[in-house]
Amino acid sequence: MILYQKVVKGRFLERPNRFIAYVEIADKAEICHVKNTGRCKELLQNGAMVYCAAGENPKRKTKFDLIAVEKGEKLINMDSQAPNRCAAAWLERGGLGTLENLRAEQVWGDSRFDFAFQKDGTPCFLEVKGVTLEENGVVRFPDAPTARGTKHLCGLMEAAAQGYGAYVLFVIQMEHISHFEPNRETDPAFAAALEAAAAKGVTILAVDCAVTPDSMEIHNFVPVRFGN
Repeated sequence: MILYQKVVKGRFLERPNRFIAYVEIADKAEICHVKNTGRCKELLQNGAMVYCAAGENPKRKTKFDLIAVEKGEKLINMDSQAPNRCAAAWLERGGLGTLENLRAEQVWGDSRFDFAFQKDGTPCFLEVKGVTLEENGVVRFPDAPTARGTKHLCGLMEAAAQGYGAYVLFVIQMEHISHFEPNRETDPAFAAALEAAAAKGVTILAVDCAVTPDSMEIHNFVPVRFGN
């Protein structure tokens, strides 16, 4: 579980660039660091209720980090560092069963995977992708074209072909989800690569998260569908 300190509620005003946003907190416009450089246009709408964590370093240029946003009845964590941190805790507590020699940031060939471990005597790699794009209970990845994500899938396919265990874990930064599917409209190359990876032995997993204004924790597995 991730726990944030000194979280306050505010109202989103605008986002002049990828890194900062103006948020009204206690009747004052504050400059906040956005912990997600993705587009997030469907989340950061003018007037949206957001949650910000106070920074610990007094020398920072921004006093707060924007970490979560309300979208209708859903609370969505949008901290891009949160999925990996939650995945590490989930793996350590047995989310994928008993693992040995769990370690982060493992280089293999020309790929760098988020996690490596041994499972049932087989060396394995796992790549984590955070998901914040939701529509009518369906979540999709990516929200923008990602050549890097497609490269990761190609690396996992190569690893699977050489006898390694290979996993992709989509960490959905919200709960109450129908299913996950690749975003074919936004990135057809990634969608095709994900389907090819599944056919070539890469295990595709999706999990939702219990999200509060000051925490996030992986909760349940979510169905993965490839659509048409």
